[in-house]
Amino acid sequence: MKKFNLVLIIIFFNIFNIMAQRYETQVYELVEKFDDVEIRFYPEAAKIKTKSDYSGNNNFRKLFNYIAGSNSRSEKIAMTTPVYMSEDRQMMEFVLPKKYNTGSFPTPNNNEVEVYISSPSYFAVITYGGFSNNKKERLYKERLKKTLQLNNISSIKPPLILSYDSPYKFFNRRNEVIVEVDFK
Repeated sequence: MKKFNLVLIIIFFNIFNIMAQRYETQVYELVEKFDDVEIRFYPEAAKIKTKSDYSGNNNFRKLFNYIAGSNSRSEKIAMTTPVYMSEDRQMMEFVLPKKYNTGSFPTPNNNEVEVYISSPSYFAVITYGGFSNNKKERLYKERLKKTLQLNNISSIKPPLILSYDSPYKFFNRRNEVIVEVDFK
């Protein structure tokens, strides 16, 4: 029985290590913190974006095809984090690896995919764990909005949902609600 439990533990840790992600993550500078809300400065970054009347997998597929080689150079591009999504999931963005921040990225083969360099901006961010859902997103959007109001910080655009983990990661998941703010 003890050997069986030991084998299960070894299998579990091997699966956990295989499923652990090691993706490049978009850089930012922490500027200020109010309770559980961070004000971050994000420098410019290369991103790909798509929008559609449908949500979720349709947009993911378009972006994934681009990084899988459906681009002018048939170049495979590493996956990074986070994935940006509008609240209604009709817009989705991937951050490209930082080597593309010079603008040296390939052109998409799909005209529904846009590649661009984002503008440097300040964002207010609140982080939460587990699998994201509408209830959690509403809760954390409200907390973020309340903290911004208490600190006289104005949002510039609607909030976005950020996801850092693949759907196959079950532990230590990271999600965020992020909103561009007028902060100097």
